[in-house]
Amino acid sequence: MQPKYKRILLKLSGESLAGEAKHGIDFDTVLKFCEPIKKCVDAGVEVAIVVGGGNFWRGRSSGEMDRTRADHMGMLATTINALGVCDALEQLGVDVRVQTAISMRQVAEPYIRNKAIRHLEKGRVVIFGCGTGNPFFSTDTAAALRAAEIEADVIMKATMVDGVYDSDPKTNPNAVKYETVSFHEVLNKDLAVMDSTAASLCKDNNIPILVFSIENPDNIFKAVCGENIGTLVNKD
Repeated sequence: MQPKYKRILLKLSGESLAGEAKHGIDFDTVLKFCEPIKKCVDAGVEVAIVVGGGNFWRGRSSGEMDRTRADHMGMLATTINALGVCDALEQLGVDVRVQTAISMRQVAEPYIRNKAIRHLEKGRVVIFGCGTGNPFFSTDTAAALRAAEIEADVIMKATMVDGVYDSDPKTNPNAVKYETVSFHEVLNKDLAVMDSTAASLCKDNNIPILVFSIENPDNIFKAVCGENIGTLVNKD
């Protein structure tokens, strides 16, 4: 199969890295996700990754804690995940760099756009940690921002569901799945694709989003090759 996209931004949720344990990192699960990522790299695709931190910490569910501090803790959680994904890819022989939006030079490079693009051009996977580096912004927004900055062809959001539905398929057995949907519909109907800030950023910068299930990790490579899986969110 031939890749459809030259440069992608893959968004991985923290929860997906936890596997059956539902918390922390299950390294065997991470390795399964990294195998199709290696296939993408071997096929000549430039891959950047943004990881969430929900398997360790969620700022928005931190109760009475100061929101800024809670979000900073979440950023540290994404860095743990970024290092875990980096290690798995390196074990598979992939050249990887981790860049963080908050400086922690002993463990990762600081995020520098031009340097990230140069890594991608050299065939290295770049993993972005710490979200945007700012509180009150989700890692979905970080994915949208980094995709715009590196001029990615598409954001591939690998989730625990197989696409975008008109309602929650877990609670509504009659929920209808979209094959394609516009940013206008996503924002007006408050569809569960990304938060509104992230969706608006993608809309304004004309960055399509492909939402698909990572239950079968090979879907990552299939999506890169343009197979009809998941839901494509695109301009009107």
